[in-house]
Amino acid sequence: MELFKNVFHKKTVHQAFEIERKFLVTYDVKPFAIGKIEIKQGYLSTDPARTVRIRITGTDAFITIKGASDETGTTRFEWESPIPMEEARSLLDLCLPHIIEKTRYIVELEDLVFEVDEFEGLNQGLVIAEVELTDPQQEIPIPEWLGEEVTNDTRYYNSYLSQHPFSTW
Repeated sequence: MELFKNVFHKKTVHQAFEIERKFLVTYDVKPFAIGKIEIKQGYLSTDPARTVRIRITGTDAFITIKGASDETGTTRFEWESPIPMEEARSLLDLCLPHIIEKTRYIVELEDLVFEVDEFEGLNQGLVIAEVELTDPQQEIPIPEWLGEEVTNDTRYYNSYLSQHPFSTW
């Protein structure tokens, strides 16, 4: 359960590189989940070179700045810091349309944590699994519920989905 808390209650990250892979999900992973949380997030900037995100998860709120992805789509600069909930709500009102709403399910597999996002609203029907890695070349188990890898497909970035919802594809 400590791992579950750590996934949703990150400490301030000042300069870090996020390394992750993304996959479409082929069937329901809820029976495998150790927990879930509702997420609401919006974007102040969706410029691919520098996205600025406001996120509310339960009772916590964050501002996150991400840089451009490398050529493989796996690695990019990420800076995140907690902010007061009242400020997050005010900033969400300033965000570009459309606000992303999703339920995140946490699935542990071997020594990895898969974050499985089931989107709602205009992105309903889309389910994506992300796994954060320590190295871009890190081997990962591929469970049968993982479908096509979409790591380098920018259509599956949340910032893109906020401007081009899945229901409009």
